Amino acid sequence: DGPSAGSFATTLNLGHRGNCFMHRHFALPGRRAILLLLAASLVLAAGVRAAPTDMPVPIPRTAIAALGRVEPISEEIRIAAAMTGRLADVPLEEGDPVKKGQVVATLENADHLARVRAAEANVAIAQAGLDRVINGARPAERAEAAAAVREAEALLVRAERELNRQQGLAEKRLGSGQDLDNATSEQDVGRARLARAREHLAVVDAPAREDERAKAEAEVALAEARLAEFQAIYQKSFVRSPIDGVVLRRIRRAGEQVTELGDTPILAVGDISRLRVRAEVDEADISLVRLGQQALIQADAYEDRRFRGQVARIGNLMGRKRVLSEDPGERQDTRVLEVLLDLEADARLPAGLRVDVFIEIGDQE
Repeated sequence: DGPSAGSFATTLNLGHRGNCFMHRHFALPGRRAILLLLAASLVLAAGVRAAPTDMPVPIPRTAIAALGRVEPISEEIRIAAAMTGRLADVPLEEGDPVKKGQVVATLENADHLARVRAAEANVAIAQAGLDRVINGARPAERAEAAAAVREAEALLVRAERELNRQQGLAEKRLGSGQDLDNATSEQDVGRARLARAREHLAVVDAPAREDERAKAEAEVALAEARLAEFQAIYQKSFVRSPIDGVVLRRIRRAGEQVTELGDTPILAVGDISRLRVRAEVDEADISLVRLGQQALIQADAYEDRRFRGQVARIGNLMGRKRVLSEDPGERQDTRVLEVLLDLEADARLPAGLRVDVFIEIGDQE
């Protein structure tokens, strides 16, 4: 008088379209003991609850079945170059640890380095020009200008004496008019020479003009900006890890061409200090999934061993199945919702492993 075979299969389904999935799962070698144990307990429970009629007693579902894959807690991160170029070095292999900011690949960059060196030289030239504007003339130039003033003063004094002498001779009618004219001219020239020397000394001693200083400062800023640009391009030739983790896959090797479009990843890295499972829940079961629900995870490679997990995140967008079983009759056009489950801390499974997921939902009346 216990439950019929149909109701027992429904209990083992654990979810929509799960009949063939669970029959395939529990028919694997090494799991018959679990199946027998579950069947015995379910039959015993059904016998206790059986009605005194021949009608089968429905057994409520307690779990949702889904397929999933193991992934790092950081998910798989594919690292690509930020510029187009040819790989010069990819020093890491699969399984090697990496630190955040560590160089994991280098592009050929001799031309970029040369541009950086040229930009550094231009900055030095511009800075020297600004220093000259700020500092003004050199001490030797200042001394030369001061000496020119003293010389002009001395020549003017001599010219004035000669003019006075010629004027005295002219008053006594002893000198010629031409000599007086020459002395007068020499005095005028001396005065002009002294004025020019004094103006030159004032220019040498004067502080920098605001417009000249602004121009020199702008030239320095422009040179520094060009240097920063070339340095940024040069740094792009070094591909760095964005996280602490391990190399999951090495996709490219030295000598291969890569681009900044992201279609030529170099390495795949991930943080495997903790693992999670990305499960695909059938659209008919998504209303039963809640954050914090416990789950059991099994994999064919680990036979009867089970791992515990907990629902950590529920997706918001339905999509097509990407995790497929080996059942040739499985529908591939089913709409699913991705659910992330955090595995227990001591779970050690390889990233990318396909697993069977059973999310515990409790008795559903």
